Amino acid sequence: MKIIIAGAYAIGTYLAQFLSRNKYDIILIDELPENLEKIGQNYDLLTLEGKSTSINVLKQAGAKHADLFIAVNPKETDNITACTMAHHLGAKKTVAKIDNPEYMEPQNQEFFKRLGIDRLIYPELLAAKDIINGLKMSWVRQRWDVHGGALVMLGIKLRETCKILDRPLKDISGPSDPYHIVAIKRHNETIIPNGEDTLQKEDLAYFMTQKEYIPYMRKITGKENYVDIKNVMIMGGGRTAVRSVKIIPEYMNVKVIETNPDRCEYLNEMFDEDQLVINGDGRDTNLLVEEGIRHTQAFVALTPNAETNILACMAAKTFGVKKTIASVENFDYIDMAAKLDIGTIINKKAIAASYIYQMLLDANVDNVRFLMAVDADVAEFIPVQGSKITRKPIKDIQLPSGMTIGGLVRNEVGMLVSGNTQIEAGDIVVVFCYNVNKKKVEQLFN
Repeated sequence: MKIIIAGAYAIGTYLAQFLSRNKYDIILIDELPENLEKIGQNYDLLTLEGKSTSINVLKQAGAKHADLFIAVNPKETDNITACTMAHHLGAKKTVAKIDNPEYMEPQNQEFFKRLGIDRLIYPELLAAKDIINGLKMSWVRQRWDVHGGALVMLGIKLRETCKILDRPLKDISGPSDPYHIVAIKRHNETIIPNGEDTLQKEDLAYFMTQKEYIPYMRKITGKENYVDIKNVMIMGGGRTAVRSVKIIPEYMNVKVIETNPDRCEYLNEMFDEDQLVINGDGRDTNLLVEEGIRHTQAFVALTPNAETNILACMAAKTFGVKKTIASVENFDYIDMAAKLDIGTIINKKAIAASYIYQMLLDANVDNVRFLMAVDADVAEFIPVQGSKITRKPIKDIQLPSGMTIGGLVRNEVGMLVSGNTQIEAGDIVVVFCYNVNKKKVEQLFN
């Protein structure tokens, strides 16, 4: 598969690195040689110096034969133009990163398709949705809904209050129990568990369950003492903060702390009257106390600086804030943030890459997510008639090492699976993949 990526910036370079590991034929375009130099030396891909809005450059890159053209330059106008040109040169699919929320409205999607742009991605909106999901459940590190919530995956940090620690999984998560444990992160190790494994204190465990059993999951993991979130404080008034405030539930009160006075004026115009904007430094503990940090249930750090966000979340925890969320774009800091027990980590590069990645899979697949904490993917696969996964019960199918099935949705009803489950064509199957060749997984469903 031939992939052209235009823009060797944050998302483009991460996506190129991520895809090069999967042996795709990749060309990365950028007009600045210093952006291309390092990645071209360290990864299995080709680089091309030039503007992605140049017809000659696109022809030289081979847009005519591209299976996917991805434009992730800083300027959305460049991305829209480049995708339109690549489409008319022959690229099969195009994706453009944009910054204008108006473009994401459903009535405008068809307009861009007529221009030759198959998908638009707005990383800040994708990140905002993850943030709001995190705020809705203070006791969960990460939540992922399958098919509108027919099944739910919950990433939960286990403390000494957890009631299912130190017992073999076969004794606590059998066919009659309303949850499966699909992965465990323990220190620096990712574990795809079997029946003999146990849950231990400080594990980050990923549970697959049904929506109606979420209160039960809260009880057995010892999270009943976590208060529901009503008061939220956000540090940093950038685009991700704006998108988050725009979709925050009405029952939550929000305060945004921003250092730039001009930006504060803009935010005041964007937000409702009851959504407060404070001009100040979110690292100033006196300011935090004055603005009610002791009565705040969630603190969200969204400045462009990862260290600032991590330190601010640590400070918030000293005031008793239970739920902290930090934007960490520098991957070098993600493990550190996890070890410092920051809470939910937001990385727009990984979120955007997950969204784009599902376009590359041959099988009928949707809703792919990359789970940074365990360095793994989870996705919804839909098997076709006669595919290998539908021919036998799961226990009789040799699944690739590192792959596990968390559950499925059939006729809009979510269900957990066991070894005796027979998957049918048209089912929505939740597949968890860790360090596994994705082509082997796809072959089961095609």
